[in-house]
Amino acid sequence: MRPPKGRSWGRRGVTPVVTVSGSGSGTVMIAGLIATKPGQLPRLIYRIRLRRGRKGERKSFSETDYAALLDAAHQQLGGPIVLVWDNLNTHISARMRELVERRAWLTVIRLPSYAPELNPVEAVWAHLKRSLANLAKKTLNELARLIKTRLKKMQYRPQLISGFIAKTGLDLKPP
Repeated sequence: MRPPKGRSWGRRGVTPVVTVSGSGSGTVMIAGLIATKPGQLPRLIYRIRLRRGRKGERKSFSETDYAALLDAAHQQLGGPIVLVWDNLNTHISARMRELVERRAWLTVIRLPSYAPELNPVEAVWAHLKRSLANLAKKTLNELARLIKTRLKKMQYRPQLISGFIAKTGLDLKPP
C-alpha cells in the first residue's frame, strides 16, 4: 500500500510528509484490456483482486483469472477476439496456451519481448498511478474502492482510451 510519489506545494524549506503504515498491508492487483471494434468506441475491461499478504495466497493473477477476464470480455463484446498480448510469464505458460486453445473465438498475437510502448494498457496503468499520487488510504479496501472509481471514470472517457491506443502508433484497423 505504498502510495506513488508525486509533487506538491509546500512552504519553502518545509517538505510536506505523509506517513503511511506499511505493516500488514496487501496489494491491489489489476488486469485489464482495451477492446476496439470497427465503428464503435474503444472500451476498457478490467478485473481487480486484493491480496492481503496471507500465507499461501497467490501473489499475481493466475491463468484461470486471465481466462475469466477473456470470457467476460467475449460475453460483453459478443464476437471473436484478436488479443494482442505481452510476454508476461502467465500469458505464455503451457496452462495458458491450453486455455487459449479451448476458445475457438480467441486469436492471440504476441508483442515483442519487451515493448511496453506498444501496449496501450500500460498507458492506462501509468495514468491511474499518476491520479493516485499524493493520496494515502488507510485500508486496502479504501484503496481498491478508489482504484475502481478511477478506472470507472476512464471507462466513460473513450477519447482518453483512444489516446492511449494512438500513443502506441499501432494501426488496429482491419485490412
